[in-house]
Amino acid sequence: MRKALFLAVLLACTALPARAVSTDVPPAGLPTASQYATTLLPETPGVVPWRTLAQVETEQVGIRMVTRFSNEILALDQKEVKLQGFMVPLDVGDKQKRFLLTAVPVDCAFCLPAGPEALVEVVAKTSVSYGVEPIVVGGRFTVLKDDAGGLLYRLTGAEAVGPANPAPAAIGRKK
Repeated sequence: MRKALFLAVLLACTALPARAVSTDVPPAGLPTASQYATTLLPETPGVVPWRTLAQVETEQVGIRMVTRFSNEILALDQKEVKLQGFMVPLDVGDKQKRFLLTAVPVDCAFCLPAGPEALVEVVAKTSVSYGVEPIVVGGRFTVLKDDAGGLLYRLTGAEAVGPANPAPAAIGRKK
């Protein structure tokens, strides 16, 4: 009796999410965070686009997963660059010295909005005011080839350059 009840509950739980999921997925599939970012933050001269940072592949080598970066990304390593994106605070408070910059805005305070190719850890020289609007930050870009936390990129000695210029579609998204 317990097994039958358990199976009935298990089947009900697995069937419910299937009904809640929309089937309106385009034939080409959903866009990646980097692709979606271009609808929110148009590419700006002098700012590294998210589509560049998305040029990574992973492959299994033995028992490890290894990230392979494009030559375009490797050319940015240890260079001064500017990036635009949305701030995800890592500390409490309205001023942040260490935060994540993401290609897309966060909708859930406990969820990362994208994969590692669409996240950059930022370590700022001076605190940056937290906000939900996109920003541009500049600093020394580092490609992280074997980060224990799974990050691929870090920007150190960073400073806020100013607000990003969001696309009209992003402006209507304000909360």
